Amino acid sequence: MTTAPAIRKVFQGVAERHQMYRMFDRHAGRTKRCADDAITLYAGEWFEIGEAEHDYMFAVEPPLWIRGSMFALRQFLTGSVTSVFFALRIDDAIRYFHGYCDLSDDASVERMRLAIIERESRPVRAMTREERLEHIWSSTAELYRGYAGDRWPYASRGQRTVLFFGGKLGSVPRLLDAMTDEEIAAKLPVHLRYLPDAAAA
Repeated sequence: MTTAPAIRKVFQGVAERHQMYRMFDRHAGRTKRCADDAITLYAGEWFEIGEAEHDYMFAVEPPLWIRGSMFALRQFLTGSVTSVFFALRIDDAIRYFHGYCDLSDDASVERMRLAIIERESRPVRAMTREERLEHIWSSTAELYRGYAGDRWPYASRGQRTVLFFGGKLGSVPRLLDAMTDEEIAAKLPVHLRYLPDAAAA
């Protein structure tokens, strides 16, 4: 029995169209692109988009299916994973979201819908450590993020990295998951730095 991938928010705020397209393939530069399990890498990722972006994606091509306020794209990203778009009423407002769902799991779409509503209905804005790291990855330009290669210890190879200015050393890469709280704060935009910590769902 396989475990369903964790459902995770990967960007804070509402993604504009160019940001949305960048996040459609956030892991394009990974070193083992042909050998890894891309389904578990993408399935479960979600972020908020605007109404115009939602409607644009609906008009691009006929959806694979429409279920109430949700629709799925015909083009699969990898295996059985495709884009699902949601229009959800949260706190008396209609908001729009994109998520990657593994359609081989019949419950994946409903599980994501409920997870988005639960996450976005919290009364106080807060972020988990994982959400902070995912936002840093999503918002860092491709030139300044990458993957640990052959020069890294074997256990670190393939893990995500981001560049930091290292003074006389110039820019040095750091493992994303190993960043300290101070390094995370330095990489986040000011309006996100001091949000309270949220318990992981």
